[in-house]
Amino acid sequence: MKGARKQNMGTPGAHDSALGWLDDRFDPRRHPRFEDAPLAALLLAPALLILGVFGFAPLAAAAYMSLFGGKQGMGPFVGLGNYAQALGSPDFWRSFLVTLYYALGTIPTAMALSFLIAYALHRIVRGRALFRVVYFLPFITSAVAAAIVWRTLFNPQMGFFNTLLQHLGAPPQQWLLEPRGILHLLTGGHLPASFGPSLALCCIILFDIWHSSGFMIVVFLAGLSSVPRELEEAARIDGAGTFQNICHVVLPLLSPTLFFLAIISTIRAFQAFNSFYALTQGGSWVLGTTENLVLHIYTNFYEYGYWGYSSAIAALLSLAIVLLTAFQWFYVGRKVHYG
Repeated sequence: MKGARKQNMGTPGAHDSALGWLDDRFDPRRHPRFEDAPLAALLLAPALLILGVFGFAPLAAAAYMSLFGGKQGMGPFVGLGNYAQALGSPDFWRSFLVTLYYALGTIPTAMALSFLIAYALHRIVRGRALFRVVYFLPFITSAVAAAIVWRTLFNPQMGFFNTLLQHLGAPPQQWLLEPRGILHLLTGGHLPASFGPSLALCCIILFDIWHSSGFMIVVFLAGLSSVPRELEEAARIDGAGTFQNICHVVLPLLSPTLFFLAIISTIRAFQAFNSFYALTQGGSWVLGTTENLVLHIYTNFYEYGYWGYSSAIAALLSLAIVLLTAFQWFYVGRKVHYG
């Protein structure tokens, strides 16, 4: 009995073993990477400072400002009143619907078109570098300058697109000045004019597809360069055609690239401003059909002076982006194949 007690006293208890495991786990002598923590913090300090000053500080200021009412400044404290007002406003939901139409119109179309162009360029041997530069030029072009050129092309009187329609025998369109839905126009008026995106919004979507495709093409080309040619050749030997090869070999291996572009494109679509503002001539919203959430914030903040209300909408927009990104990260990210 005494020997058993002595043996029991000599062995460490559960508490001691847990503390010992923690000591071993975080002992800098066994894990030299902890010795580099001060250096890592020093290297991260500039980036964290920039993010803090230009990112988190304005976000905190907007959240604080959204709790106050009034016009042209900080009025009385209203708490969550601005949020309730925004969620109950038809203009807010109309702008949210425009943003949703824009995201659904640009992201899938731009990604599909960019992948097809990148896959074709990946197969080209001669002149590949030249074609890459040509397709990347729209992305590095100023969005405002390019939008001014496209606004000229969409001009109802002397624009290129109406001239082309006249040569084809079709009636001219108002393009950026047309508030009726594109489905209403295509069906000859059988659908309501407010159903679906307007023709003006579709023109903005078309411009942004052209402007953003260059970046996606370059990213897709980088992803395609990592796809082993042996797998594609083996699939062809087994009788797979080009379409089957793309669906069952190329796209599964490009899932990290697709995932990255989907997240980046979603964030950019909900934050779009330059193309909307420049193509609509800085405020000529076509009956609200081209006023997305960012323009709605801009209008209420700078034109009407409702600082608190605009800050509340900005906070709601940030929350929507975070929720969408989290959904993509935790749900869609599980289906991504790394390896």
